[in-house]
Amino acid sequence: MAKKKPIASISLDLDNQWSYMKIHGDDGWDQYPSYFNIFVPHVLNVLDELDLKITFFIVGKDTESEENSRYLKMITDRGHEPGNHSYHHESWLQSYSYEKVEQEIIAAEEAIERVTGQRTTGFRGPGFSWSNDLLKVLEKRGYNFDASTLPTYLGPLARMYYFQKSDLSKEEKKARKELFGKFSEGFRRLKPYQWDLGSGKTITEIPVTTMPVFKLPFHLSYLIYLGNISMSLMKLYLNSAIRMCKLTNTPISFLLHPLDLIGGDQIQQLAFFPGMNVSSTKKVEIFKKVIQTLQKNYELVNMTKHHTYLKEHAKLQAMKLN
Repeated sequence: MAKKKPIASISLDLDNQWSYMKIHGDDGWDQYPSYFNIFVPHVLNVLDELDLKITFFIVGKDTESEENSRYLKMITDRGHEPGNHSYHHESWLQSYSYEKVEQEIIAAEEAIERVTGQRTTGFRGPGFSWSNDLLKVLEKRGYNFDASTLPTYLGPLARMYYFQKSDLSKEEKKARKELFGKFSEGFRRLKPYQWDLGSGKTITEIPVTTMPVFKLPFHLSYLIYLGNISMSLMKLYLNSAIRMCKLTNTPISFLLHPLDLIGGDQIQQLAFFPGMNVSSTKKVEIFKKVIQTLQKNYELVNMTKHHTYLKEHAKLQAMKLN
Protein backbone atom coordinates (compact mmCIF):
# COMPACT_ATOMS: atom_id res chain seq x y z
CA MET A 1 0.00 0.00 0.00
CA ALA A 2 1.37 3.41 -0.97
CA LYS A 3 2.25 5.65 1.96
CA LYS A 4 -0.24 8.48 2.34
CA LYS A 5 1.20 11.93 1.70
CA PRO A 6 1.25 14.55 4.44
CA ILE A 7 -1.03 17.54 3.88
CA ALA A 8 -0.27 21.11 2.89
CA SER A 9 -2.89 23.86 2.77
CA ILE A 10 -3.02 26.62 0.17
CA SER A 11 -4.59 30.01 0.86
CA LEU A 12 -4.82 33.36 -0.91
CA ASP A 13 -5.19 36.74 0.77
CA LEU A 14 -7.61 38.45 -1.62
CA ASP A 15 -6.23 41.98 -1.24
CA ASN A 16 -7.89 44.28 -3.77
CA GLN A 17 -6.32 47.12 -5.74
CA TRP A 18 -7.46 49.74 -3.21
CA SER A 19 -5.93 47.88 -0.27
CA TYR A 20 -2.49 47.88 -1.94
CA MET A 21 -2.91 51.58 -2.65
CA LYS A 22 -4.05 52.27 0.91
CA ILE A 23 -1.07 50.55 2.52
CA HIS A 24 1.25 52.25 0.02
CA GLY A 25 -0.22 55.69 0.77
CA ASP A 26 -1.50 56.39 -2.76
CA ASP A 27 -4.16 58.95 -3.57
CA GLY A 28 -7.47 57.57 -4.76
CA TRP A 29 -7.53 54.44 -2.63
CA ASP A 30 -10.67 55.71 -0.88
CA GLN A 31 -12.56 55.43 -4.17
CA TYR A 32 -12.04 51.67 -3.75
CA PRO A 33 -10.81 50.77 -7.25
CA SER A 34 -11.05 47.05 -7.92
CA TYR A 35 -9.35 44.54 -10.21
CA PHE A 36 -11.64 41.64 -9.32
CA ASN A 37 -13.10 41.63 -12.83
CA ILE A 38 -9.61 40.78 -14.12
CA PHE A 39 -8.04 38.83 -11.28
CA VAL A 40 -10.81 36.57 -9.97
CA PRO A 41 -11.63 34.84 -13.31
CA HIS A 42 -7.90 34.62 -14.01
CA VAL A 43 -6.99 32.87 -10.75
CA LEU A 44 -10.06 30.60 -10.78
CA ASN A 45 -9.15 29.36 -14.26
CA VAL A 46 -5.56 28.67 -13.17
CA LEU A 47 -6.76 26.77 -10.10
CA ASP A 48 -9.20 24.77 -12.23
CA GLU A 49 -6.33 23.73 -14.52
CA LEU A 50 -4.50 22.42 -11.45
CA ASP A 51 -7.67 20.82 -9.97
CA LEU A 52 -6.91 22.75 -6.79
CA LYS A 53 -9.38 23.99 -4.17
CA ILE A 54 -8.04 26.61 -1.74
CA THR A 55 -9.06 29.16 0.91
CA PHE A 56 -9.63 32.79 -0.14
CA PHE A 57 -9.31 35.26 2.74
CA ILE A 58 -11.78 38.00 1.77
CA VAL A 59 -11.94 41.65 2.89
CA GLY A 60 -15.44 42.67 4.01
CA LYS A 61 -15.29 46.11 2.38
CA ASP A 62 -15.20 44.50 -1.06
CA THR A 63 -18.69 43.10 -0.59
CA GLU A 64 -20.20 46.62 -0.71
CA SER A 65 -19.82 46.69 -4.49
CA GLU A 66 -22.44 44.73 -6.42
CA GLU A 67 -19.91 43.89 -9.14
CA ASN A 68 -17.31 42.74 -6.61
CA SER A 69 -19.95 40.62 -4.90
CA ARG A 70 -20.66 38.83 -8.16
CA TYR A 71 -17.00 37.83 -8.47
CA LEU A 72 -16.77 36.82 -4.81
CA LYS A 73 -19.73 34.49 -5.31
CA MET A 74 -17.82 32.85 -8.17
CA ILE A 75 -15.19 31.77 -5.63
CA THR A 76 -17.56 29.59 -3.61
CA ASP A 77 -19.49 28.53 -6.71
CA ARG A 78 -16.24 27.05 -8.04
CA GLY A 79 -15.66 25.02 -4.86
CA HIS A 80 -13.29 27.23 -2.87
CA GLU A 81 -13.86 28.34 0.70
CA PRO A 82 -13.97 31.88 2.12
CA GLY A 83 -11.99 33.09 5.11
CA ASN A 84 -12.23 36.35 7.05
CA HIS A 85 -9.50 38.92 6.25
CA SER A 86 -11.06 41.77 8.31
CA TYR A 87 -13.48 44.42 7.07
CA HIS A 88 -11.26 47.44 6.38
CA HIS A 89 -7.91 45.69 5.77
CA GLU A 90 -5.87 47.81 8.17
CA SER A 91 -2.49 46.27 9.00
CA TRP A 92 -2.48 47.92 12.42
CA LEU A 93 -5.37 45.74 13.61
CA GLN A 94 -3.35 44.79 16.69
CA SER A 95 -3.77 48.36 18.00
CA TYR A 96 -7.60 48.13 18.01
CA SER A 97 -9.60 47.92 21.23
CA TYR A 98 -11.47 44.69 21.96
CA GLU A 99 -14.75 46.35 20.95
CA LYS A 100 -13.35 47.61 17.65
CA VAL A 101 -11.82 44.23 16.83
CA GLU A 102 -15.16 42.57 17.51
CA GLN A 103 -16.98 45.01 15.24
CA GLU A 104 -14.41 44.42 12.50
CA ILE A 105 -14.69 40.63 12.66
CA ILE A 106 -18.49 40.49 12.84
CA ALA A 107 -19.00 43.03 10.05
CA ALA A 108 -16.66 41.13 7.71
CA GLU A 109 -18.09 37.75 8.69
CA GLU A 110 -21.68 38.79 8.00
CA ALA A 111 -20.83 40.56 4.74
CA ILE A 112 -18.84 37.61 3.38
CA GLU A 113 -21.59 35.14 4.25
CA ARG A 114 -24.16 37.38 2.59
CA VAL A 115 -22.39 37.37 -0.78
CA THR A 116 -20.78 33.90 -0.79
CA GLY A 117 -23.43 31.92 1.06
CA GLN A 118 -20.84 30.48 3.46
CA ARG A 119 -19.92 31.49 7.00
CA THR A 120 -16.22 32.03 7.67
CA THR A 121 -14.55 29.94 10.38
CA GLY A 122 -10.93 30.95 9.76
CA PHE A 123 -9.19 34.33 10.00
CA ARG A 124 -5.99 35.93 8.78
CA GLY A 125 -5.03 39.45 9.80
CA PRO A 126 -3.95 41.94 7.12
CA GLY A 127 -0.17 42.36 7.21
CA PHE A 128 0.01 39.36 9.61
CA SER A 129 -1.47 41.54 12.38
CA TRP A 130 -2.96 39.84 15.44
CA SER A 131 -3.56 40.41 19.15
CA ASN A 132 -4.85 38.56 22.20
CA ASP A 133 -8.12 40.47 21.92
CA LEU A 134 -8.46 39.28 18.33
CA LEU A 135 -7.95 35.65 19.37
CA LYS A 136 -10.58 36.02 22.10
CA VAL A 137 -13.08 37.46 19.62
CA LEU A 138 -12.44 34.62 17.18
CA GLU A 139 -12.94 32.00 19.90
CA LYS A 140 -16.14 33.71 21.05
CA ARG A 141 -17.44 33.72 17.46
CA GLY A 142 -16.79 29.99 17.08
CA TYR A 143 -13.86 30.22 14.67
CA ASN A 144 -11.83 27.06 14.14
CA PHE A 145 -8.46 28.72 13.62
CA ASP A 146 -6.40 31.86 13.25
CA ALA A 147 -3.73 31.98 10.54
CA SER A 148 -2.18 35.40 11.16
CA THR A 149 1.32 34.62 12.40
CA LEU A 150 4.37 34.61 10.11
CA PRO A 151 7.34 33.25 12.08
CA THR A 152 10.29 35.10 10.52
CA TYR A 153 12.97 37.50 11.70
CA LEU A 154 12.71 39.53 8.49
CA GLY A 155 9.58 41.58 9.30
CA PRO A 156 11.44 44.79 10.29
CA LEU A 157 13.57 44.62 7.13
CA ALA A 158 10.47 44.17 4.97
CA ARG A 159 8.82 47.12 6.74
CA MET A 160 11.89 49.33 6.25
CA TYR A 161 12.01 48.51 2.53
CA TYR A 162 8.27 49.11 2.21
CA PHE A 163 8.47 52.52 3.87
CA GLN A 164 11.33 53.56 1.60
CA LYS A 165 9.30 52.72 -1.48
CA SER A 166 6.01 54.24 -0.25
CA ASP A 167 4.50 57.72 -0.24
CA LEU A 168 3.40 57.50 3.39
CA SER A 169 3.51 60.49 5.71
CA LYS A 170 5.25 60.34 9.09
CA GLU A 171 1.88 59.91 10.77
CA GLU A 172 0.92 57.06 8.45
CA LYS A 173 4.27 55.34 9.02
CA LYS A 174 3.75 55.67 12.77
CA ALA A 175 0.33 54.01 12.47
CA ARG A 176 1.98 51.18 10.50
CA LYS A 177 4.99 50.83 12.81
CA GLU A 178 4.30 47.12 13.41
CA LEU A 179 3.56 46.26 9.78
CA PHE A 180 4.92 42.75 8.95
CA GLY A 181 5.69 42.14 12.63
CA LYS A 182 8.62 42.51 15.00
CA PHE A 183 11.98 40.68 14.98
CA SER A 184 10.61 38.59 17.86
CA GLU A 185 8.03 37.02 15.48
CA GLY A 186 10.91 34.83 14.31
CA PHE A 187 10.87 33.04 17.66
CA ARG A 188 7.27 31.94 17.23
CA ARG A 189 6.52 28.29 16.57
CA LEU A 190 6.11 26.95 13.06
CA LYS A 191 3.92 23.98 13.81
CA PRO A 192 0.21 24.47 14.53
CA TYR A 193 -0.60 24.89 18.21
CA GLN A 194 -3.31 25.99 20.63
CA TRP A 195 -3.48 29.50 22.06
CA ASP A 196 -4.47 29.39 25.74
CA LEU A 197 -7.06 32.16 26.19
CA GLY A 198 -7.80 31.45 29.85
CA SER A 199 -10.82 29.88 31.55
CA GLY A 200 -10.25 26.69 29.56
CA LYS A 201 -10.73 28.44 26.22
CA THR A 202 -8.39 27.82 23.30
CA ILE A 203 -8.11 28.46 19.57
CA THR A 204 -5.87 26.81 17.00
CA GLU A 205 -3.10 28.79 15.33
CA ILE A 206 -1.95 27.65 11.86
CA PRO A 207 1.10 29.80 11.08
CA VAL A 208 2.11 30.74 7.56
CA THR A 209 5.01 28.34 7.06
CA THR A 210 8.57 29.59 6.84
CA MET A 211 11.69 27.45 6.43
CA PRO A 212 12.36 25.53 9.66
CA VAL A 213 15.46 26.53 11.65
CA PHE A 214 16.26 29.51 9.40
CA LYS A 215 12.73 31.00 9.49
CA LEU A 216 13.13 32.29 5.92
CA PRO A 217 9.84 32.87 4.06
CA PHE A 218 9.09 30.72 1.04
CA HIS A 219 5.56 31.73 0.17
CA LEU A 220 4.92 32.48 -3.48
CA SER A 221 6.02 36.15 -3.44
CA TYR A 222 9.58 35.08 -2.59
CA LEU A 223 9.57 32.23 -5.08
CA ILE A 224 8.39 34.58 -7.86
CA TYR A 225 11.31 36.88 -7.10
CA LEU A 226 13.80 33.99 -7.24
CA GLY A 227 12.17 32.46 -10.30
CA ASN A 228 12.56 35.69 -12.20
CA ILE A 229 16.30 35.51 -11.51
CA SER A 230 16.72 31.78 -12.08
CA MET A 231 14.22 28.94 -12.18
CA SER A 232 16.96 26.60 -10.97
CA LEU A 233 17.55 28.83 -7.95
CA MET A 234 13.83 28.94 -7.22
CA LYS A 235 13.53 25.15 -7.40
CA LEU A 236 16.56 24.69 -5.13
CA TYR A 237 15.13 27.09 -2.55
CA LEU A 238 11.67 25.48 -2.63
CA ASN A 239 13.03 21.94 -2.44
CA SER A 240 15.27 22.94 0.47
CA ALA A 241 12.26 24.38 2.31
CA ILE A 242 10.22 21.22 1.67
CA ARG A 243 13.10 19.03 2.82
CA MET A 244 13.45 21.01 6.05
CA CYS A 245 9.70 20.80 6.67
CA LYS A 246 9.74 17.04 6.20
CA LEU A 247 12.80 16.57 8.44
CA THR A 248 11.11 18.53 11.22
CA ASN A 249 7.61 17.12 10.57
CA THR A 250 6.28 20.64 9.95
CA PRO A 251 2.98 20.73 8.01
CA ILE A 252 2.90 23.43 5.35
CA SER A 253 0.51 26.38 5.15
CA PHE A 254 1.42 27.99 1.82
CA LEU A 255 0.43 31.59 1.14
CA LEU A 256 -0.52 33.36 -2.11
CA HIS A 257 -1.32 36.99 -2.91
CA PRO A 258 -3.04 38.35 -6.04
CA LEU A 259 0.09 40.08 -7.32
CA ASP A 260 1.88 36.71 -7.24
CA LEU A 261 -0.30 35.54 -10.11
CA ILE A 262 -0.86 38.64 -12.19
CA GLY A 263 1.58 41.24 -13.49
CA GLY A 264 1.71 44.87 -14.51
CA ASP A 265 0.76 43.82 -18.03
CA GLN A 266 -2.80 43.29 -16.76
CA ILE A 267 -2.92 45.55 -13.67
CA GLN A 268 -1.09 48.62 -14.93
CA GLN A 269 -2.18 50.78 -11.98
CA LEU A 270 0.03 48.68 -9.66
CA ALA A 271 2.97 48.35 -12.03
CA PHE A 272 5.21 50.16 -9.51
CA PHE A 273 4.91 47.34 -6.95
CA PRO A 274 7.88 44.94 -6.56
CA GLY A 275 7.61 42.01 -8.94
CA MET A 276 5.01 43.61 -11.19
CA ASN A 277 7.58 43.82 -13.99
CA VAL A 278 7.18 40.02 -14.26
CA SER A 279 4.48 39.13 -16.77
CA SER A 280 1.30 37.32 -15.77
CA THR A 281 2.32 34.43 -18.01
CA LYS A 282 5.68 34.06 -16.26
CA LYS A 283 4.07 34.24 -12.81
CA VAL A 284 1.52 31.55 -13.67
CA GLU A 285 4.31 29.38 -15.09
CA ILE A 286 6.26 29.67 -11.82
CA PHE A 287 3.12 29.05 -9.77
CA LYS A 288 2.31 25.87 -11.68
CA LYS A 289 5.84 24.55 -11.18
CA VAL A 290 5.64 25.32 -7.46
CA ILE A 291 2.27 23.56 -7.12
CA GLN A 292 3.51 20.55 -9.10
CA THR A 293 6.48 20.28 -6.74
CA LEU A 294 4.24 20.54 -3.68
CA GLN A 295 1.84 17.94 -5.14
CA LYS A 296 4.68 15.43 -5.45
CA ASN A 297 5.24 15.69 -1.72
CA TYR A 298 1.88 16.65 -0.21
CA GLU A 299 -1.86 16.31 -0.50
CA LEU A 300 -2.97 19.92 -1.15
CA VAL A 301 -6.08 21.05 0.72
CA ASN A 302 -7.87 24.19 1.89
CA MET A 303 -7.34 25.49 5.42
CA THR A 304 -10.47 24.01 6.96
CA LYS A 305 -9.36 20.56 5.80
CA HIS A 306 -5.92 21.34 7.22
CA HIS A 307 -7.51 22.09 10.59
CA THR A 308 -9.68 18.96 10.43
CA TYR A 309 -6.62 16.86 9.60
CA LEU A 310 -4.76 18.27 12.59
CA LYS A 311 -7.62 17.41 14.93
CA GLU A 312 -8.12 13.92 13.56
CA HIS A 313 -4.43 13.03 13.63
CA ALA A 314 -3.69 14.70 16.96
CA LYS A 315 -1.02 16.87 15.37
CA LEU A 316 -1.70 19.93 17.54
CA GLN A 317 1.07 20.55 20.00
CA ALA A 318 0.21 19.60 23.57
CA MET A 319 1.66 22.81 24.97
CA LYS A 320 -0.71 25.79 25.10
CA LEU A 321 0.60 29.32 24.56
CA ASN A 322 -0.78 32.39 26.25
